[in-house]
Amino acid sequence: MTDRYAVVGNPVAHSRSPAIHAMFAAQTGQSVAYDRLLAPLDGFEAALRAFAASGARGCNITVPFKFDAFALAARRTERAQLGGAVNTLRFDAEGWVGDNTDGAGLVNDIQRNAGRSLAGQQVLLVGAGGAGAGALGALIAASPARITVANRTLDKAQALIASHAALAAGHRVELAAVTPADAPAAQDIVINATSTSLAGAASPVDARVLKPGSLALDMMYGPKAQGFLDWAAAHGAEPRDGLGMLVEQAAEAFFFWRGVRPQTRDVLAALRRELEAAP
Repeated sequence: MTDRYAVVGNPVAHSRSPAIHAMFAAQTGQSVAYDRLLAPLDGFEAALRAFAASGARGCNITVPFKFDAFALAARRTERAQLGGAVNTLRFDAEGWVGDNTDGAGLVNDIQRNAGRSLAGQQVLLVGAGGAGAGALGALIAASPARITVANRTLDKAQALIASHAALAAGHRVELAAVTPADAPAAQDIVINATSTSLAGAASPVDARVLKPGSLALDMMYGPKAQGFLDWAAAHGAEPRDGLGMLVEQAAEAFFFWRGVRPQTRDVLAALRRELEAAP
């Protein structure tokens, strides 16, 4: 039998996840069908329960439902618990299990695909929502010197770093919370985990956060990320979109569901070619 999965969100029509998981399934010989599921903004739980009841085996969760998915999971992995957000659910017979693969996907893309070690670096993480929360633990585990979380609501950034304080102490990583206006200058790596690109904004922070050779990564990809990428390049940084993160976090999710870890290099290359060929 073919096992069914989907990406659940609103909006979701743009998602490349079905193509990614189709390539993973072909590569690994797994019998998997993966679709998109548009959930009403006020009807996420009902849509999710109906999908699970149809015999599906699991799903990915995208904006704006990662905190809702966390609340619905009967059990959670350590990294989901730490981040307080779930982007992957597995529908087990004894209850739904929630995971968060965003952080692992981000770190794998930065270090493996972009070839930038995080160890000892100054990192600026912009955004303390579901995407930022899911990424912070994995970033800490990569042992940068300092991670600054910048968020419009300072209390939210402070709460996020407080929940990660013990992990940061264990890895000897300094944490700080600021508003975007107070973000520190000359960072080695700048990560945009906000939704500003969806609104067409170039960047949620001032260009002083960059220095020549900084890696500036937007978690969005495709045309929506272009403003941020252009902004980064114009100020001497190395721009990177979120396509690699998407592929890497999908591989983590595939492993969580299937117990098989797919290779990502050729999948990412194929998606890059597809995006470059798009009008």
